Amino acid sequence: MKAEIRNVLSFSNIGERTNQEDSCYYGQLSNGSYKPYFILCDGMGGHDNGEVASSTVCEALSTYFDNNVPQEDEINEDYFNNALEYAYEKLHEKDTNSSSNKMGTTLTCVYLCNRGAWCFHIGDSRIYHIRPCEYNPQEHSTGLMFQSQDHSLVNSLLKAGELTEQEALTYPHKNVITRAMQPREGEHSKADYRLEKDLQEGDFFFLCSDGVLEQLDNEELCSILADEETDDAGKLSAIEEVCKRGTKDNHTCILISLGPAQKHADGLKTKPAKSLRRGGRKRQRRRSPGNRFDNMMPWLVVAIVAILLFLVLWLDEINISEAAGKVWDWIKPDGK
Repeated sequence: MKAEIRNVLSFSNIGERTNQEDSCYYGQLSNGSYKPYFILCDGMGGHDNGEVASSTVCEALSTYFDNNVPQEDEINEDYFNNALEYAYEKLHEKDTNSSSNKMGTTLTCVYLCNRGAWCFHIGDSRIYHIRPCEYNPQEHSTGLMFQSQDHSLVNSLLKAGELTEQEALTYPHKNVITRAMQPREGEHSKADYRLEKDLQEGDFFFLCSDGVLEQLDNEELCSILADEETDDAGKLSAIEEVCKRGTKDNHTCILISLGPAQKHADGLKTKPAKSLRRGGRKRQRRRSPGNRFDNMMPWLVVAIVAILLFLVLWLDEINISEAAGKVWDWIKPDGK
């Protein structure tokens, strides 16, 4: 499916840090449509290092994509590798800080095209492809179509079987990453690539820095996005509320929903996010059609009586008391 964008939303919060080292970029054209790429980076190296690295890579990639618009058959790994080399060059130019804290950043990027969505990343910031219509906790289906694999020490230990999922949650070196975009490295870290071809209307792509994942797990993320009674803005608010439980790190995300573009009318109010329980969705009770009909019965009787009274007066030209008597004879129960 050719990817169509319904909506794009994001948030970026500092957490308990003293500076914001996350950066993200997406843009709209003059006709209101979105540019085909979405970038999120999580910098490292402290003040004047991490934030410079993350913003530099975002700006460099967006500049490259805008100035080197490819034909459909040119959108491939070579094209993205060239874009990354350009970003590395810009990082080299920015690396003038003599601090011992080395500049660097993670990278996630989603690039939409006619064949689907190219996803590539370096480091432990994540990309998710989620299909809410397949969310079914009773059948242990989350609707998670794709999740990027972190380039981190803890993930390497998990894959090697040296850590369990439970041990990984409290592993003391879980923030150590094994790949990052850094200047003046002998060999540049390579990105992992994936082309997501199976796209449907209603799907979501979710890019996030690791700070978002301090409080939000996959099950809760999929549950929030599968809530049919909440709009996109409400879903993003629900995710942000989860992060407020105690996220210490910077936390930034981009939420991309696929489908026909939304038309935003003036004064349109977004539905507020609801409190969601993990593993399920909270639904409102609906009144049955039968109950609504019962409530209408007294008014129907009054309307029928009024119509009959009018007809008697008009046709028979008799006084009101006689007309009322005739109407009562017609509608009274038998034998009473």
